[in-house]
Amino acid sequence: MSDPSRVLVVDDDPVLCELLTLRIEAKGHAVEVASNGKQALELFGAGRFDAVLLDLRLGHEDGLDVLDGISKRAPDAPVIILTAHGTIETAVEAMRRGAFGFVTKPFHDHDLLQKLGHAVDSHRLRREIAGLRRIVGVESEDTRLVGVSAAIEEVRRRIARVAPSDATVLVLGESGTGKELVARAVHSTSARSTGPFVAVNCASLAPELLESTLFGHTRGAFTGAVAEREGLLRAAKRGTIFLDEVGETPAIVQAKLLRVLEDKRYTRVGATAEEVADVRIVAATNRDLKQEVGERRFREDLYYRLHVVPIAVPPLRERREDVLLLADLFLARAAARHGRRAPRIGARALGALAAHSWPGNVRELANVMEAALLLSRDEIDVEHLPGVDVEDPDHPPIADDFARNVGRVLSTYATADAAALPALRDARDAFERAYLDACLAKSIGNVALAARIAGRNRTDFYDLLRRHGISPASFKA
Repeated sequence: MSDPSRVLVVDDDPVLCELLTLRIEAKGHAVEVASNGKQALELFGAGRFDAVLLDLRLGHEDGLDVLDGISKRAPDAPVIILTAHGTIETAVEAMRRGAFGFVTKPFHDHDLLQKLGHAVDSHRLRREIAGLRRIVGVESEDTRLVGVSAAIEEVRRRIARVAPSDATVLVLGESGTGKELVARAVHSTSARSTGPFVAVNCASLAPELLESTLFGHTRGAFTGAVAEREGLLRAAKRGTIFLDEVGETPAIVQAKLLRVLEDKRYTRVGATAEEVADVRIVAATNRDLKQEVGERRFREDLYYRLHVVPIAVPPLRERREDVLLLADLFLARAAARHGRRAPRIGARALGALAAHSWPGNVRELANVMEAALLLSRDEIDVEHLPGVDVEDPDHPPIADDFARNVGRVLSTYATADAAALPALRDARDAFERAYLDACLAKSIGNVALAARIAGRNRTDFYDLLRRHGISPASFKA
């Protein structure tokens, strides 16, 4: 039999603490009580808790400050906020700081205990998943966010922080950046990961069809409704529904989504009875929803409900050090699909890939690498990269950059006095150093990629860097 879950109650009302302790212990949990923030943080330093009930008003203390302290000591611990002063603004702020949920006093025992149960289950499941991943050492290809850039690492950190809660997530980013991949990563690391992940593109359906698709309809609700239909909200029960391009939803659907987010309830088209929406909502958009609100195309109340925890996915041009890693990955996947051996990416092609601005983002890169596989044989060259500019005035290929630098040096040598000319060995060393600098600059300090550009193995390339006293870290800006 597993040990009972440990719950920490933080409240300065001793009567309420006693009542909460009785209710929670009756559910099989072990309870400890703290009457102030200092005591709560000391208890956290002494042991692990599976969930926390935290009052926002602790005498002269602000519960949000205590929440911050708990999050620093135990980032994975789910914290449920208790308050008699519940406002949307306070709830949003608490959720942004990492709270698992929010309950307003006076509350029903059933609601509080149900939310507490979800929090405990979420925490335990997350620990189990983390343990399995440490054993296996890999992530699912469907949810893996590939990259070494600081920008994509920040996305991973944000997902890890928000996934264990049931908070609504809004994924922001340009088309093709991988917003659905982020949504799947949130789902797969949440307590709902064993439930379904249902995705719907709100821009691809007519308004009346979108309403019916999401919420379902009764027989005869409209012309053509010859049978009852279960909506996607029902299909996603105990899981996650991903609303892609949520900024395209019509007014009637926006109103219904607001009801789902506020009360977890909805009504099928043509029905009168309400149904419960046991589902987490992750939405995505490439629009500026704040501007849409200002122009009265999107409901302000829905915007704030969706914008509880935003995750901004960077465009590929802002994570250039990930381009060649992703190119390799997409090439390998395309080769597997077509039953072919992946060709080598030539130096000219590497330079072009690194220099291209990628307006279509990750989706464009995946398509280019599939085309390159089909158009090439043993080696991919620039002519096998459709749509990739070989000449980019803002980001010229490495060969052009380097040729210009070498040209300047040779011009200086040609006009110098004989006595000022360096020895051939010194000139060769200067040339080699300039070349290594150029490779590292193009790979943003990634030695493996720089070595590929140079056509050397990584060990030899490291030896060259050591000989010239070059540090890859200085290129990682």
